[in-house]
Amino acid sequence: MTVYAHDDIQVASLTTGPIQENAVLVWGPEQLGFLIDPGDEAERILAWTQQLGVTVQAILLTHAHFDHIGAVQPLREALKVPVYAHPDGDALYRLGAASAARWNLPFVQPDAADQQLTAGQTLTAGSLTLTVRDLPGHAPGHVVFVGHGTDQQSFAVVGDTLFQGSVGRTDLPGGDHALLLRGIERELLSLPDETAVYPGHGGPTTVGRERRSNPFLR
Repeated sequence: MTVYAHDDIQVASLTTGPIQENAVLVWGPEQLGFLIDPGDEAERILAWTQQLGVTVQAILLTHAHFDHIGAVQPLREALKVPVYAHPDGDALYRLGAASAARWNLPFVQPDAADQQLTAGQTLTAGSLTLTVRDLPGHAPGHVVFVGHGTDQQSFAVVGDTLFQGSVGRTDLPGGDHALLLRGIERELLSLPDETAVYPGHGGPTTVGRERRSNPFLR
């Protein structure tokens, strides 16, 4: 496990489940933070947050595909925190168990989200602030979370929108490749080149690296 520092803000990811989805933890100097996209292995994620000494204030979802929400229900109960999701993903969220069944995977269907996410919304945990940006195309209601340390070094937790050398698939229900590319251009490539990008699968990258070398963005 690697912890990445953005001045006084820290980001770590834990790869979980058979689909190798990244749960992401972001926290500030007060050890208060957010858990983003807990996809599977709830007990392992809970132990991980405890090992890092982070007090989770809320569970945030980039989108509602089943591999990103499979650990939501046990973790919201264990941590006693609210779940935030974009309302445009509600239908997908409710289909979590049915979607997982197509892969013959066990799944605990989570109760409805407690709070809605909207574009431009800010979420705070101590001195940590994340800003919500809409970025559909991979899935309805997909959002990304952008933050920075006190030195303004920025980072983005992007779910399944932008990866190392690739972009999110758009052949699933509700997918729209052109919409995804427009959103990446507007919401991510508008950030400084040094902005760290933490995707929902695979390792981290930067805006500059993907701007220069990602074949889908040329």
